[in-house]
Amino acid sequence: MGSRRRNGPVVVLALALLLGATLSGGCATDPAPPPGAGVPAREPVDGSGRRITLTVGVFGTFGLQEAGLYDTYMRLHPDIAVRQTSLTRNDVYYPQLLTHLTAGSGLADVQAVEVGNIAEVLATQTGRLDALGSAPGVDPSAFLPWKWAQGTAPDGRTLALGTDIGPQAVCYRKDLFARAGLPTERGAVGRLWAGDWRKYLAAGVRYRERAPKGTAFTDSASGVMAAVTGSAALRYYDERGELIVAVNPAVREAWNLAAAFARQGLTARLQQFTPGWDQAFANGVFATVACPAWMLGYIQDKAGPAGRGRWDVAAAPRPGNWGGSFLVVPSAGRHRAEAARLAAWLTAPAQQAVLFERRGSFPSASAAYALPSVADARHPYFGDAPVGEIFAAAARGVPRAPVGPKDALVAQTLADVGMLQVDQTGRSPESAWKAAMKAIDNALDR
Repeated sequence: MGSRRRNGPVVVLALALLLGATLSGGCATDPAPPPGAGVPAREPVDGSGRRITLTVGVFGTFGLQEAGLYDTYMRLHPDIAVRQTSLTRNDVYYPQLLTHLTAGSGLADVQAVEVGNIAEVLATQTGRLDALGSAPGVDPSAFLPWKWAQGTAPDGRTLALGTDIGPQAVCYRKDLFARAGLPTERGAVGRLWAGDWRKYLAAGVRYRERAPKGTAFTDSASGVMAAVTGSAALRYYDERGELIVAVNPAVREAWNLAAAFARQGLTARLQQFTPGWDQAFANGVFATVACPAWMLGYIQDKAGPAGRGRWDVAAAPRPGNWGGSFLVVPSAGRHRAEAARLAAWLTAPAQQAVLFERRGSFPSASAAYALPSVADARHPYFGDAPVGEIFAAAARGVPRAPVGPKDALVAQTLADVGMLQVDQTGRSPESAWKAAMKAIDNALDR
C-alpha cells in the first residue's frame, strides 16, 4: 500500500535507525554474498582496468550506506566503487527521478523508489528500467509474494527489488493499561483485539472507563484509518489499476471505524508527524498507536529515556503494511549489468538482515526471517519484546493488495482533508468524506 507519512519516507527511514541501534539477539557481522550475487565471472566494463564507480540515488537516510553495506560490497569487489547521492525529502527526490527517467540523463546507476510511488513508476517508466527478476543473485522465492508483486510491472517483468517493509503491530503503554484496568502482558493485550479492528475500538471504550486523567486510548483517528486500510485486500485501486476509493467497502469501513474513535472521544486528536504529536509521546498523552516496524525507532526517539520499559508491542488485530521501498536500475545507466548485481546483492536476505539489525529496516525478503539477527531480535526499550517474531508474523500475513499510481496522494488526502477534520473540528463523517472525495477528484483531474 502507499504509505501515509506526513513528511514521507524521510521520517520513516531517518528514524528507523533508532530501532536498529538497540536491537538485541544477533551479532552484526559483514554479510556474506548470497549464492550467485556479485561472484559470477565478468569482463571489465570499459576494458581499461580502471575501477568502476556505481552510483546509488536515495532519499532521506535510507540506511544502506549507514549500515556499511556499500563498504562490504567494495571489499568483496575491489574493482567496484559505490557512491551514494541523497535528497532529504522524497517529495523533492521523486519528481526529479521522473524527470531524469523521461530525459534519460542525470540518473544514478541504481535508484530508490518509495512504495507509494512504485505503481506509477512501473506504469509509466517500464521502457526506461531494466528487468531484475532474473538478474544474477536474485531469488524471487526469497521475497514475500506481495512485495515481489508490487515490484512487477503489468507486462510481467520484475523491474524493482524490495528493500524494507512496514509490517504493523500495536504499540502500547503498559503503565497506562494497568491504571485503566486492562491487561499488560503483550500476549493478553493482543488477544483483546485479535482478528477484528472493531475489538480495538471495544478495548478503547474499556480504557476510557478508567482512563488516567489527561490521556486518550490512541493518538489519532487518521492513524487508525491508515492501519485498518493497510490490512485490507483491496484499498484505493483494483487489480486493473482503476481508482475505487469512493466505492470500496473496505475503505469506507476503515473510515467509519476511525470516525467512531473520534466521535467516542478515544483519540488525542493529534496530527501525526507534527511537533504536537512528537511531544505527546514524551508526555504520555495516549496509550496506543498503530505501529509499523519503523515506528519503534520513532517512539524511542520521541518518548525518550522516560518511556523505556513503559512501552511494549502487541500483534495488530489483522496483519497489514505501512511503508517500504524498492531499488530499480535505469536503462540509461552506463554500467547496467554491474548495477543489477549491486541491486541484487543489497536486497538479498543476508544484507536485509544486516540492515534490520543495524538500522531497524524490516526485511521484505522473507528468507531473512530465519536468520538469527531477525528471528532472535528483541528490543530492550519495549520490554525486551520479540520484535523479529512479531513483525515477521505480521509480514507473512499481509494481503496481496494492488498498489495504485497515486496511493500516497489518496491516503494523505483522506487523512488530512477528511479524517483530521472529523477528529479535530467535529465535522460530520459524511461531510468530511464528501470533501475528501472531491479533493481527490480535483487532485487527479477527474
